[in-house]
Amino acid sequence: VQERGALGFERHYHVTDPFIRRLGLEAELQGHSGCVNCLEWNEKGDLLASGSDDQHTIVWDPLHHKKLLSMHTGHTANIFSVKFLPHSGDRILITGAADSKVHVHDLTVKETVHMFGDHTNRVKRIATAPMWPNTFWSAAEDGLIRQYDLRENSKRSEVLIDLTEYCGQLVEAKCLTVNPQDNNYLAVGASGPFVRLYDIRMIHNHRKSMKQSPSAGVHTFCDRQKPLPDGAAQYYVAGHLPVKLPDYNNRLRVLVATYVTFSPDGTELLVNMGGEQVYLFDLTYKQRPYTFLLPKKCHTSGEVQNGKTSTNGVSNGIHLHSNGFRLSEGRAHVSPQVELPPYLERIKQQANEAFACQLWTQAIQLYSKAVQKAPNNAMLYGNRAAAYMKRKWDGDHYDALRDCLKAISLNPCHLKAHFRLARCLFELKYVAEALECLDDFKGKFPEQAHSSACDALDRDINAALFSKSDNAEDKKGGGPIRLRATGRKDSISEDEMVLRERSYDYKFRYCGHCNTTTDIKEANFFGSNAQYIVSGSDDGSFFIWEKETTNLVRVLQGDESIVNCLQPHPSYCFLATSGIDPVVRLWNPRPESETLNGRVVVDMEGASQANQRRMNADPLEVMLLNMGYRITGLTSGGAGGSDDEDSSEGQVQCRPS
Repeated sequence: VQERGALGFERHYHVTDPFIRRLGLEAELQGHSGCVNCLEWNEKGDLLASGSDDQHTIVWDPLHHKKLLSMHTGHTANIFSVKFLPHSGDRILITGAADSKVHVHDLTVKETVHMFGDHTNRVKRIATAPMWPNTFWSAAEDGLIRQYDLRENSKRSEVLIDLTEYCGQLVEAKCLTVNPQDNNYLAVGASGPFVRLYDIRMIHNHRKSMKQSPSAGVHTFCDRQKPLPDGAAQYYVAGHLPVKLPDYNNRLRVLVATYVTFSPDGTELLVNMGGEQVYLFDLTYKQRPYTFLLPKKCHTSGEVQNGKTSTNGVSNGIHLHSNGFRLSEGRAHVSPQVELPPYLERIKQQANEAFACQLWTQAIQLYSKAVQKAPNNAMLYGNRAAAYMKRKWDGDHYDALRDCLKAISLNPCHLKAHFRLARCLFELKYVAEALECLDDFKGKFPEQAHSSACDALDRDINAALFSKSDNAEDKKGGGPIRLRATGRKDSISEDEMVLRERSYDYKFRYCGHCNTTTDIKEANFFGSNAQYIVSGSDDGSFFIWEKETTNLVRVLQGDESIVNCLQPHPSYCFLATSGIDPVVRLWNPRPESETLNGRVVVDMEGASQANQRRMNADPLEVMLLNMGYRITGLTSGGAGGSDDEDSSEGQVQCRPS
């Protein structure tokens, strides 16, 4: 018991804030001759395996900075994934590569003992699970998730999930991971903004019952349409991304999940969304995307009252009425606003001062700090929404929308939050809903109905509606645009449409890094209690955020070009990273006696802004940026929107409370 208590103490304290502040480079492990694309700790944390473009895998003793073993894997192209097989005594290593092959190696004899060639495109990730000994899974760009059982005499793999049956021939699977607490759940990242969570056991039981049924030999159209049983898949998506897809596609900006991982306790799913940000999904307290609350067509009051809409209005603090979009009526019954304790009042004042100086990120971080301590204070959410709307980074208007809805749910008479909500809807291209929200606002706050801010937003909305009426495609409503891909080979099945419509939204979003150049960029939980989030970036840095506040706390230079891989040690404040450089770098807290760490990126805000510009630049501009040219005239954000409100805010929009 004493030993268990000591381990608990060690786990709890191994990644604390002072340690993060002192995190620095301990060592560089040299031995590869190409980019190092994958890293993997063994369960005990005394071995680290790496795979590279040089087609070799190396097993290191990272604590003593020694190379223990190097072997050619038999692959004929870049290695993208390396995994120790659980319960093999760290003897069996699995690799997946760009040659479409999966190889199994016995490290004791330095031999490749099995070679699987079932995939028809690059293998991007391997996943293992302690509960499934001798079993592992692969994700490849042929759109297939395969399952392997090394106990089988034939040593063949079977298709567990075929994404092409849902999304057409062009879909590519990029990453996968198994829930560490319940190994029956498998998360998959692929082309597009949706992340998929599957119940492996349910899929297997479905297949068994199909084989045993009398009509098993007869493959009907319905069989092909239902490769997975109902309830075996649940999708997750950042709520603003589906509607952004056409815009991103026009700008050749590709959305693809490059890495998925579960929190150590299995209750959260972290996704590094290529072309966008890092998102955390809460698997316990799930919520519908807020934009799905805005129906494509008006529901009848009966439907809404009977709870038949596909939305979860209550948990998201919004009330749907018969016209489809209404906030709670009347100005009575204001929930009393509890005064903030003095230390939080000081933080709020600091945030307001940062806002006044147009330091939007600083203001957001301070408001977030206060929100974490006072989660029921409407004013903090309303103020943070204003800062998001001013900053205008990718996804900021959607986070502002969420904050406005939260503020209104806490205080139905929050005038500014109500008006900002209408502006957010407009910026997010929900123009008809923005008009309804604005009309609602005017009815609720008649003294504001003819303010300059109201008039300006009214003009913007009417201009947008006028131009939209010329576009027949838009008139059909948000559904097909929001959730369907375009193109002949991207044929989305009806089952897929239903799963997408049932998606759940994110809990937290982490900004600052850039993920557009490689499709293997990782993001991970750091710390025993997963209290930090780490991600690689195209600028050669890696970023560390506080999980709960989403605030950026540290940026370190991890590669001359791009940091792709970050794998935290299973039990110490110790991080292994790699990227384009042919080395593995090890990071831990440096002694206080050491001189200032030369790899610290001091101007975190500047680095984050540069990455926002990079993500929103066209491909030619990115190429020039990589060559060292400075591009002027790029906007600092991608959420779009005019600055009309700046000059004509009146009292409803601009200043925080």
